[in-house]
Amino acid sequence: MRKVTLGRTDSEVSAISLGTWSFGGASMSGKVPVGWADQPEKYSASVLKKCWELGINHWDTADVYGNGKSEKIIGKSLLDIPRNDIFLATKVGWDIGNYSHWYHPNHMKKNLERSLKNLQTDYVDLIYFHHCNFGKKDEYLDDALEVILKFKSEGKALFIGLSDWSSKRIMKYINRLNPDVVQPYRNVQDDDYASSGLKKHVELNNLGVCFFSPLKHGLLTGKYEFLPEFKPGDHRRNIPAFKSNNMIKKMKKNKLLLEKHYSWHKNPVLHGVIGALYEDSPNACVLLGQRNINQVEVAGTLGETISKKDADWIRSTYK
Repeated sequence: MRKVTLGRTDSEVSAISLGTWSFGGASMSGKVPVGWADQPEKYSASVLKKCWELGINHWDTADVYGNGKSEKIIGKSLLDIPRNDIFLATKVGWDIGNYSHWYHPNHMKKNLERSLKNLQTDYVDLIYFHHCNFGKKDEYLDDALEVILKFKSEGKALFIGLSDWSSKRIMKYINRLNPDVVQPYRNVQDDDYASSGLKKHVELNNLGVCFFSPLKHGLLTGKYEFLPEFKPGDHRRNIPAFKSNNMIKKMKKNKLLLEKHYSWHKNPVLHGVIGALYEDSPNACVLLGQRNINQVEVAGTLGETISKKDADWIRSTYK
């Protein structure tokens, strides 16, 4: 597995990193599905062991993935896998608790300590602000930052990260929060990384960057023959693209195009759609959800960049 230096952290992490949102299983936030259905814990445990064996050493989770379930599964695995072998990241912010706004200091402190307990570790390598909702007038930002900085000063986190579905929102707060790593949503169909100015800022300031949802929750693989039906508690039930026959047909067509273009590769579609993200960001890591050993073995064949010509062709095809 190709390794990259995660910006100014100077940490060497796998170019294909492990996203563990699915480890939390199906879950709800009120009446809204926010998890992934059909994810047995035994599969998740086997994924972690296989990732370690293949050198996928960057594991990303969050306190809200299954209300701590994902973190607990990782914590159990670290009883057998050397802690120092893993660059471990978690997040805080999406659990509002009994408070009226995100990032309430008391709730943050509670959840941060809970994450360490769940993960069975004294520290995480990276702690993220999970989103950029700091209040209508950013009135909760300073308190949230103070909590995170204290957590770091106590040696419970080595680095600070900032994540959001919008690169533009990350840019709004990047100077005030001064994260070491950013985690924007990016794939070949949805991409505001460069246009937002975030790409330039990352490069000028030697930040680490990790792209999440590179496959748009699996849609870009073209694996769906028909409109999929997801079980209760699966967040994909609310994604419009999964309800579009035209989108499903387009993804199937693109799958055939990439299989022909990269016929020499074991996993041509993933090589293309993920490789295109490295083309202009070779030192980025891509967080790929891996739900079973087979998917880990596939991930082990990925992580290389492709030519600009190919990347431009793929972007235009998926747009």
